[in-house]
Amino acid sequence: MNIVVIGGGAAGFFGAVRAAECNPSARVLILERGKDVLSKVRVSGGGRCNLTHACFVPKELVKFYPRGEKELLGPFHVFGCGDTVAWFEGRGVKTKIEEDGRMFPVSNKSQSVIDCLQVSADNAGVGVLLHQRVEDLVPPAAPGGAWHVVCKENTYQADRVLVAAGSSPAIWEILARLGLQIVEPVPSLFTFHIQDERIADLPGVSVPLATAQVEGTKLEASGPLLITHWGLSGPAILKLSAWGARELHQKSHRFTLKVNWIREKTETCKTDLEEQKQTAPRQLVAPQPLFGLPSRLWKRLLHAAGIGEEKRWADTSKKNFSTWPNN
Repeated sequence: MNIVVIGGGAAGFFGAVRAAECNPSARVLILERGKDVLSKVRVSGGGRCNLTHACFVPKELVKFYPRGEKELLGPFHVFGCGDTVAWFEGRGVKTKIEEDGRMFPVSNKSQSVIDCLQVSADNAGVGVLLHQRVEDLVPPAAPGGAWHVVCKENTYQADRVLVAAGSSPAIWEILARLGLQIVEPVPSLFTFHIQDERIADLPGVSVPLATAQVEGTKLEASGPLLITHWGLSGPAILKLSAWGARELHQKSHRFTLKVNWIREKTETCKTDLEEQKQTAPRQLVAPQPLFGLPSRLWKRLLHAAGIGEEKRWADTSKKNFSTWPNN
């Protein structure tokens, strides 16, 4: 049996290894269009490679997928996060669980995962060819016949073809010609470009737990939030963009974002601010941040609320707090 795998990423390598180990007599070949394999694995997780997540119950795991929850339940019962951990640890890659549930190799190096996949492929007899851009995929002319995987300089025959090409529009077009339905892709897991003087010149400032909400929708996400030189990022924003990918696309990615920097109710904050005003009326407001906010962000929010650097708590008014700290 000849098996051709299109794509030399993590999915392609894992699929090729599995196919070869289940069919020892088969010839398995990976075709990669680029000059290297597993390049995205190398940079994933900040170079540490976030292997999986410590969620081992399929019914719970699927809840974290914005789309395809029902479709993924069956596959996760067959092979879930626990199986992923066992697969890698059985090949010498020990894993660890971090506080937020993410799982990384103990080495903290993505190279450990790359080496594991390449060694496993070598041991299973998987072949790898680079610079092989697939231009067409021709189905068998008759039942039991061979597929023809057409590249620029070579054509490969296969009894089975595994497509693991990721986000390749060219491959999507080929699959569409074969009769598969292709769902229109939209951006997901992206940061927000925001021009707002309240966060200008504050790149690198972050808060550990904020809530971001797209005004006029039910889209809301909580988690760490990071100010960048172009806007906002961090888990809260990435999660929001993932769950709201299609809705935000329909809005042409133009919308109003509400951020609760400390994930507290406005009335609770107002009470705390009034209490601070009563207990420390002569104290300057700016030098002593409340709610655990970073000093630079605290001062910027004060400015937005009309509270200058020299203002004391006794001089603040209810008007200053009317729209703050929810900005």
